[in-house]
Amino acid sequence: MKTDIEKPRLKTLSDYRPQMAQCVKCGLCRAHCPVFAERGRETAVARGKITLAQALLDGDIGPDDKVAKSLSQCLLCGTCARHCPNQVPVDSVVLAARRELAAHRGRSLFGRGLAAVLRRPRLMQMLAFGVPRLASLLFRRVPRQSGLRLRFSTPLLSRQRSLPAFARKSFRRSHAEFIAGAPTRPVVALFTGCMINYIYPKVGEGALRALTAVGFHVVIPKDQGCCGLPALSAGDGDTARELAANNLRAFSRHDLAHIVTLCASCHSGMTRYFRDLGPAYEKLSERVTDIHSLLVDEGLETTLRDLPRPATAPGAALHLPCHLQHDARQAAAPGRLLDALAGIERVPMDKSEACCGLGGTFSLYHYPTSRRLGAIKAEAFRRSGAGRLVTACPGCIMQLQDSLDQAGLPQRACHVLELLGEALEEAHQPARTNSSDPTRAEKREL
Repeated sequence: MKTDIEKPRLKTLSDYRPQMAQCVKCGLCRAHCPVFAERGRETAVARGKITLAQALLDGDIGPDDKVAKSLSQCLLCGTCARHCPNQVPVDSVVLAARRELAAHRGRSLFGRGLAAVLRRPRLMQMLAFGVPRLASLLFRRVPRQSGLRLRFSTPLLSRQRSLPAFARKSFRRSHAEFIAGAPTRPVVALFTGCMINYIYPKVGEGALRALTAVGFHVVIPKDQGCCGLPALSAGDGDTARELAANNLRAFSRHDLAHIVTLCASCHSGMTRYFRDLGPAYEKLSERVTDIHSLLVDEGLETTLRDLPRPATAPGAALHLPCHLQHDARQAAAPGRLLDALAGIERVPMDKSEACCGLGGTFSLYHYPTSRRLGAIKAEAFRRSGAGRLVTACPGCIMQLQDSLDQAGLPQRACHVLELLGEALEEAHQPARTNSSDPTRAEKREL
């Protein structure tokens, strides 16, 4: 696939004027907004943000601190848009309003730092390599090695927050750019995203095992980068455009059947927001597919059901990421794979589709609210009695693990692909004669 690289164009707030006019201020969004449920303020709900965006566009209010704070109080979960009778794209409007504010006020210190890292992969790699070596100074361990906690207070990060550790080696550095599959099968590209590449490489390993199990040839472009959603969340349109152009170049070099995402947020960044940037970006976004849906289409469920079943089946509760809920087929796929996985018993959990409270920059600027939303999820998990909390988004893993740690629960949050990868790997290993092998026990523990 060869595509001329065109300059991406993000929609402005003015472009959304017709959609904003469709908001009749009915208030249905109040019943679905997680932030409004916690804050109870009109500026926290969708119709309040639409009113602010319209007033900002019309010049009735200025781009002051109060407006910026109100527009930052959005998880971008899209729950309001999914339930809006007039289908007003509130999350897209909020992102456009944040860009409008940044254009007048300039980027925040955090925004400038984020742009510096996202635009410079080598800098990100250096940070990922160096942070583990500073961990003993900057962080203290939390129970069961589930993550790290800040030792010192830092801007925008609560001292009590648990954070995942960077991997010793990034996922892309651990693999060749091309991995051969079955001779007659098509080529797919793996979009790793930032968190899987630098923090959760085991998720990428599980994805590789699953994709090769159905015969795909896999390309992992070394020059790919961030999907751009973190920059969009921070109101940084320039960085988002630069990242989009880079990914267009990286993936256009290959003739691909699919560009596979492993992260719900990355999928949203590479589809819903990517396609608005221009014809070439829209064409590329048509090839982007969530890995869980692809694996279901390729019949992996049958393979999983045929795997050897252990004597006991640990219970697993599923948290469904917000960014997979825009499409019913995508929303169902992680659960279908989990249900088919030999040795796993799916346990129902209340509020399994409720937002975990991360919301990109939301959890940085509004951690107390983010933590309360996470506490609701942790309590629902505790009541379920499950031994594992499984999801399909690395960002959700980070938030869910923090929520479990804050609640004093010992379980781990993990990705569906981690479980698939371990099961597929074990199925192809020679049988062990010593079932009490500690290496095996440690590997299977989640």
